[in-house]
Amino acid sequence: MSVTTVNSWNDFDPLKHIIIGRADHCCIPGWEPAIEAKIEKNSDMWGMWGPRPLETVEKANEELDYFTNVLESRGVRVDRPTPFQWNQSAHTPDFSTETLFGCMPPRDVLLTVGSEILSAAMMMRCRFWEYLAYHNLMQQYFDEDPNFRWEQAPRPRLTDNSYQLDYFDGITKEDLAQKAKECDFVTTEHEPLFDAADVLRLGKDLFCQHGLTTNRRAMQWLQRHFPNHRIHSVNFPTDPTPIHIDATFVPLRPGLIINNPERALPQEQRKIFSENDWEIIDAAWPAHDRPPPLCYSSVWLSMNVLVLDHKTVCVEATEVNQMEQLDSLGYEVIPIPFRNAYSFGGGLHCATADVHREGTCEDFFPNQVPGTQIQPI
Repeated sequence: MSVTTVNSWNDFDPLKHIIIGRADHCCIPGWEPAIEAKIEKNSDMWGMWGPRPLETVEKANEELDYFTNVLESRGVRVDRPTPFQWNQSAHTPDFSTETLFGCMPPRDVLLTVGSEILSAAMMMRCRFWEYLAYHNLMQQYFDEDPNFRWEQAPRPRLTDNSYQLDYFDGITKEDLAQKAKECDFVTTEHEPLFDAADVLRLGKDLFCQHGLTTNRRAMQWLQRHFPNHRIHSVNFPTDPTPIHIDATFVPLRPGLIINNPERALPQEQRKIFSENDWEIIDAAWPAHDRPPPLCYSSVWLSMNVLVLDHKTVCVEATEVNQMEQLDSLGYEVIPIPFRNAYSFGGGLHCATADVHREGTCEDFFPNQVPGTQIQPI
């Protein structure tokens, strides 16, 4: 058995070891205060909850297994989480849920920064216990790597104080868009809340999306937890339901980022990139005009790619426009069938969590722009 080294500072240095999720027993969660951020009332999922159809689970697992085999054939070590029976209610002194969620998207839960893997303070009640699916792996890494730091962000209480309970009452799409521009989200600043998939790791700098799943209080906590890093808040005002940054703003290699053209980073926030010779280009348009059935995510999972190194990238096999763009940028593009897995929590990047990439903590942004770092509330 390979001896573990935990080390990853970004999403593009050569990949050596990764976690890929599983779809087993995954559920559509019942109602909770933030669920309307994920499921619109005109969705085919509205009002549904409980186990996902077995046929869809099997198809998703086939794609996850294929993805695993492709990476292993290229010399990448792949570990898998331990699924629970997610179709069960759960209780804390502060709340209860009808079901749990699943463990297909480890990127939402686990944030790797150097030799540390941090379990996030997630904002959905159905995902409160999700970190336990990775507990056995964390134990193993702790035993095998003497430098591994196994960390847990403060467990949120997720009482009603963490949400604006009337946020969606009578709200229109126009209202939702205006609230997003004002950074007024269903989650409050009562306690630190963040999903790991909202944190973009670029060496010494961590860029955090301020949105439904990550608040500014969490960024303050991250700044204290990582005192040698610079924490920056970014937001994308034209996204009315900002959930996770990796279908909006995706670094491909040092100096190059693709940005969702429907969710452009504001000019003021682009300065830190332009001042440090980073190019931001529009991502290719998705090949599909709608997500698969029973899917939380948008069509922009097309840009949710997994970079293996500075010249190689995995892209969902039907996302032909994104594959063509990356080919034109000089990448070897590996097509991975993954559309059946989309519904279980996202795309290729979502379905993974870094354990080891080559490289060190580089300073990609030596020219710091005043006002870009997170400020006290």
